[in-house]
Amino acid sequence: MVQHIEIDPASLGTQALFNVMTGSIVPRPIGWVSTVDRQGARNLAPYSMFTAVCAKPPTVVFCPSYQPPDFKEKDTYRNIATTGEFVINFVNDDTVQAMDTTAANVAPGVDEFELAGVTALPSKIVRPPRVAESPIAFECKLHELITIGLTSGGGHIVIGTGVYMHFQEGVYTEDNHIHFDEYRPIGGLVGHSYAHISDLFDIDAASSR
Repeated sequence: MVQHIEIDPASLGTQALFNVMTGSIVPRPIGWVSTVDRQGARNLAPYSMFTAVCAKPPTVVFCPSYQPPDFKEKDTYRNIATTGEFVINFVNDDTVQAMDTTAANVAPGVDEFELAGVTALPSKIVRPPRVAESPIAFECKLHELITIGLTSGGGHIVIGTGVYMHFQEGVYTEDNHIHFDEYRPIGGLVGHSYAHISDLFDIDAASSR
């Protein structure tokens, strides 16, 4: 019989819990979130605590944690709380290096689009621009903000509704599916470790009953 290690999460510190959570829940899609502040200054940052909520209305969620070392709110959160708008840019083989560049803590006023060497395209409905090189982008309006925890390791849940979608040619199929060979998505693991989502397989529905 396989033996198990049992852990009370209350006994672990913030970094240990972060390692356990992000190392266990894998692979995670990466939401590369673009926002603007009141003055229109651009921000671009990746979040691997990101997933879909439901299809209609098309709803997504991502979770910006507090910013170390003083645990203040991240620019992404502040911008969304102020403007109510953001864009989720999806990450693939071609954009993973640029995305990782924008994970760095940089000084206020630094434009992460320029830092990463990616192109900002105007969005159709929302003010924040989208990343031209991303295979997919969802323009979103804020649905709800929820705060979880008030100290190190805590943060916010940002729930958004997709109001417009962009797909690179070849990624979106005529029968309303996503062509994974063209998409070539990347999954987030721990820290700066990632996984290629390329070894795909199907299970016969009849054999799984």
